Amino acid sequence: MNAGQRQMSDEIRMSDEILFERRGKAGVITLNRPKALNALTHGMVSAMAAQLREWEGDDHIRHVVVRAAGDKAFCAGGDILKLYEMGRAGKAGDPEQLAFFADEYRLNHTIKTYRKPYVALIDGIVMGGGVGISVHGSHRVGTQKVTFAMPEVGIGFFPDVGGSFFLPRMPNETGMYAALTAGRLKQADCLWSSIITHAVSSDRLDDLAEALYEADSVDLAIEPFSINPGSAPIAERAGDIETAFSAGSLGEILEYLDRAGEAAEGEWALKTAATIRSKSPMSLEVAFRQLREGARLDFAGCMKLEFRIVSEIMKGHDFYEGVRAVLVDKDNSPAWEPRTLDAVDSRAVDKHFDEPGNGDLELSV
Repeated sequence: MNAGQRQMSDEIRMSDEILFERRGKAGVITLNRPKALNALTHGMVSAMAAQLREWEGDDHIRHVVVRAAGDKAFCAGGDILKLYEMGRAGKAGDPEQLAFFADEYRLNHTIKTYRKPYVALIDGIVMGGGVGISVHGSHRVGTQKVTFAMPEVGIGFFPDVGGSFFLPRMPNETGMYAALTAGRLKQADCLWSSIITHAVSSDRLDDLAEALYEADSVDLAIEPFSINPGSAPIAERAGDIETAFSAGSLGEILEYLDRAGEAAEGEWALKTAATIRSKSPMSLEVAFRQLREGARLDFAGCMKLEFRIVSEIMKGHDFYEGVRAVLVDKDNSPAWEPRTLDAVDSRAVDKHFDEPGNGDLELSV
């Protein structure tokens, strides 16, 4: 942690996982699990939600600034190993396991509807749950170290934490592309696609943070630090992505990519199709439908939709197999069930979109 973060203010509360302090006119949140790439635990989620509610009613706090300890990641996601262990212990889909998602989705909704400026300073990896506590804020500031991805279909999961809302609203179907391929976007791509609202240099991030602590206007504080990161590679491919990923079904997307791959310059299409086919077939079908439905919903509706999906997906096979293959045994050879897209039962997909037995997610808790 740098000197600026070590400097104590007149009010600070600390835990091993997350820090809260008042710095000037800002409430500052620091994610503090650098060895775990600042992955979110249930305790962090609950503590962050409570602190945001308190600061929202505190006239001394003008805005919130969210930072992360370490130099590798803002936040690489949720603590999925804990969720995996709960499932292996016979709690797959139990209320105790689903409570993490319920509280995380409520936190995402709190950030999206927050009545004060919410500034995420993103310096490094931002994936999954880390996206959920940044992309819904009013200001997302990213450095050249930013690496964004929603890699969930590669572990038998789905792009949650509000992915239903922001992914379909990215330009030229790039959100659907990101969801189905788990593709990684860097600084210029993130700015072009509105994942971040401002680009800055990593070596000026501490200076920006200090400016924010004393700022009356978040926008005026950020403006002198903003840079032009140059052209976005994904923008150069946007036409191809939109043509392929605007199709009416996952099967049609792959059919188009297969045909395009036969052309003289079809390498991108071939690689993209192969990448998609390496992911969980069930997760792919769920994610495709999720994004199409999310495009028609408001944010609250998206979070309720995602809780329906997670309530079903955590009872299934692929999440636990995906985590085993990628994070536990690390053989990167998941045995999906079903193994191919052709074998996915549409009725099984439909079940992910039914109201769960214990009712839809309540967001007002």
